[in-house]
Amino acid sequence: MKKVKILSALLSFSLVFGGCNMSNTAKGGLIGGGSGAALGAIVGQIAGKGKGAVIGAAIGTAVGAGAGVIIGRKMDKAAEKARAIDGANVQQVTDVNGLSAVKVTFDGGILFATNSNTLNSSSKTALTKFAKVLSEDPTMDIAVYGHTDNTGSLAVNQRISIARANEVASYLKNNGVPSRQFKYIDGKDFQEPIASNETEAGRSQNRRVEVYMFASETMIKDASK
Repeated sequence: MKKVKILSALLSFSLVFGGCNMSNTAKGGLIGGGSGAALGAIVGQIAGKGKGAVIGAAIGTAVGAGAGVIIGRKMDKAAEKARAIDGANVQQVTDVNGLSAVKVTFDGGILFATNSNTLNSSSKTALTKFAKVLSEDPTMDIAVYGHTDNTGSLAVNQRISIARANEVASYLKNNGVPSRQFKYIDGKDFQEPIASNETEAGRSQNRRVEVYMFASETMIKDASK
């Protein structure tokens, strides 16, 4: 029995690492097909480098392989369109259900000046294009998180990070994305750096806004039919 468990663990491990370059469609088939929540969590940690936000609809039931593939295909399409936008860094991640999702990061330098939550002109151009991607599928849920570097007090950075997330969300809503699609809008201050705050280059990377696209309960139900 112990050997069987070890073999199963190794198989799951090989599936994960063998699938790091897989499309969301392929991952959706593996994860949705019953590979388990643990496998989905591992894939999410690898794709999001361990810092992925907790996102996803609380459906309470397992999602079949067919539904996972359908959702993965939708996310692949959205990711492809997002990659065409200047200043958008697109990554494949997974949600709490182990389903395919997409994280789009907009560098703070592109969006905002230092200590500011006012969008600059170049970022408005990028976000206008991104709004079209988000609004094409009303069954896709959205989360927006603002981040800062560690310059200044925690209280100031908390305020700025939330203000930046709200500013991006408001701009997207004003450009045609339905309010009902936004499930999370929050600030993470400097809790989740992706680079060293010891250098200006690193601080510039940490000043960012992340937008997640993930399957809503409606999308999951439609894909499961």
